[in-house]
Amino acid sequence: MAARAHRPGDQALGAAARLDPMEIFVERLIEWFALPRNGLSSVFLIAFVSATLLPLGSEPAVFGYAKLNPDQFWIVVLVATVGNTLGGVVDYWMGRGAKAAVAREGSSRYLKWFERLGPKALLASFLPVVGDPMCAVAGWLRLAFWPCVMWIALGRVLRYTLMTGLLLWVPDTWWKALLVPFSG
Repeated sequence: MAARAHRPGDQALGAAARLDPMEIFVERLIEWFALPRNGLSSVFLIAFVSATLLPLGSEPAVFGYAKLNPDQFWIVVLVATVGNTLGGVVDYWMGRGAKAAVAREGSSRYLKWFERLGPKALLASFLPVVGDPMCAVAGWLRLAFWPCVMWIALGRVLRYTLMTGLLLWVPDTWWKALLVPFSG
């Protein structure tokens, strides 16, 4: 049998073959989410995933991108808002599907409050912990879809504009001092 010629990357393939499949998955995931290389597509995906019921925060990615590209502040806010709003829409439809799958057992005080406010309640869907489930509750209650999307988007654009804008006002010296214990 003829010897195979070495190609660049054969060594990397050999090392990858020795890794656990989960390690390979995590490495590829981290590689894909690398902001400087993938930029706005990473911001979009992180914002989308963080708006579902998965525990992931998108603010560090949005801030990091805005810090690296201050001239693209409004672009990154828009991309994050669209991704996060679409994630909220997924939550809405999951809630709507859940209602179809599960019989409703009475109404709680919170559901009555939500029904009374209607889609306007989703302005608060940007809040941590309770915001994403609020989108699912809106779907569960079968609130009007497009008004819900509008209120979700408004809350999200306000969050990204305020949080990213405030974080950009923090002096670079403070961020550098924060990293001192981790530099080695």
